[in-house]
Parts: sequence; C-alpha cells; structure tokens
Amino acid sequence: MNSVIGRKVTVKVPATSANLGPGFDTLGMALSYYDELIVEAVAGSGAVVEVIGEGAGEVATDSSNLVVKSLAFTFDKFGQKVPGLKLTAHNIIPHGRGMGSSGAAVVSGIVAAKGLLEGIVKISDQELLTIATELEGHPDNVAPALFGGLTIAWEDETGPHHKKLFVHRGVSPLELVPNHKMSTALARSLQPDSVPHDDAVFNVSRSALLIAALTQSPELLLAATEDRLHQDYRAAAMPETDSIVKLMREHGHAAVVSGAGPSVLVLASDPAQRLEAAKLAAKHYPQWKALLLAVDFKGATVALHQ
Repeated sequence: MNSVIGRKVTVKVPATSANLGPGFDTLGMALSYYDELIVEAVAGSGAVVEVIGEGAGEVATDSSNLVVKSLAFTFDKFGQKVPGLKLTAHNIIPHGRGMGSSGAAVVSGIVAAKGLLEGIVKISDQELLTIATELEGHPDNVAPALFGGLTIAWEDETGPHHKKLFVHRGVSPLELVPNHKMSTALARSLQPDSVPHDDAVFNVSRSALLIAALTQSPELLLAATEDRLHQDYRAAAMPETDSIVKLMREHGHAAVVSGAGPSVLVLASDPAQRLEAAKLAAKHYPQWKALLLAVDFKGATVALHQ
C-alpha cells in the first residue's frame, strides 16, 4: 500500500462572494484574493499548524483547526489513515467579513487531502463538492472556491451540484472591507421564514437578469443586483454596510452585501467605473479597505512537491 508520509503539497484557494444581491444561497463568485497552505504528511499523529496573517493568534493550531478537520474528514471518507500533519497557513482572506473564509478553510483541507492522496485515491470534482457542502452546510461559497468563476449551485436528492460560468471581461469587482466582523449565523437568523409572493417573483427576475449581466451585458448590473429577499432584513444589524450599499447604488454602482456581510461588493461594468466607486468609498468611508480584484477563473489549486 502506498504511503503519504513524506508528501508535501501547496494549496491556493480564492476568496468568494456569495449571493451577489438577488442570488441568495445560489450564486457565488471567486475573487483573486488567496489563502495559501503548505501541508506535509509526517510520521505519527496529530497536527501542528502555523498561521501567518489573518487568524494568527485566534484560530486553532492543532487537530481542531478547520483545515485539519476538513483534511481528516476527507481521508476518513476514503478509508485512509490520517498521518501526522505539519501545516503552514498564509492567510489573507479576512475572517467574518463575508468573503468566504470558512469555505476557503474547508476547501483548503479537502484539496490538500486530494493532493496528498494523489495516485492512491482518485477524488472527483463531484466528490469534492459533496464533501465540502457536507462540511460547510451549503454549496454557494464552496463551489466557486473549488472551481472558480461564477457558479450557480443547487441541491437535489442526489446531493449538491454546480454550473460554472465565465464572467464578461469588463466586470471589475471592488470589495470594500471594514475592520469589524459579522456572524453568518446572526445574519441568517434575521431572515423571515417566508417572504411575500411579489418579492419572490422580483428576485427570480433579478437573478435571471444577473446571469445575463455578468456573462454578456455588464451595463445591466445595477438593475440585476436589486434584492428583496435578504439584504433589507439584515440591514439593522449592519447599518454602515447598508449605508454604503445605498450610497453606491444612488451613484449608479451595482453594490451588494458580500455574502453575509459586513463587506460590500461592487460589481463595476468596467475598470473606470470601479475606480469611481473606489474614490467614492474613500471619500465617505476612508476607514474601509478597498480591494480592487479580478474574477478568479481557476478555483482551488494543489501542487504536489516531488
């Protein structure tokens, strides 16, 4: 039997922004902002984790670390013994800001397991998505983190699925990030159990339009990012976020809450419009960090060191 002991992999996973306005729990996009992880399989058991950057001094540095748990879960799924592990995590995706940090951690662990098990166990893309969804709870963040681009995610009786789409080259994402966090669980708890019929129809139309805007017609992004399903209900918990979204939209910029917030994603139709949005943000909210990003088209990558 082949052994993973002595194997070493490097994993890169992009940040993501889910919902994109009307596409609640369905749409997600990968962004060119990456956590990088080096994992080495060693003799023995347990894990030693070094965290550099985001989460340093906060996240667990032993076997209870989310990346390690995800890796171990994947090994167990395929009947493989978990080796001792040495991890070095270079994190830049901010935690608790609506940029998919927990999804990125889950995907990092799963993809690292795939790399370490190369030639021993074959893990398909569908299996990666199924495991990631089982760990994360829903596929809207993990699908773009795994596969890149714009993803539509859904679930049926056979499990989670995704469709990857390529975004129009004019689309220029701007992520506005505050220095405070937002609990995803709290944000989700503010949602009502049901919504008015008119609001549901409104969001169906805008979600359909958003796919067209992101792939073919960026000039439609402002109308296509309107939402009545989740952002207004969460606004009271994130007043500054709500104010920025409204300010941006009043000036013609397609701004939405990024994931569960509190970050704001602006989907500009071209780089010049994005620059205008960044200047507007800097003028009114100078304490918020502006990240001028690209859409990531690769998703998670893993390289096995020979």
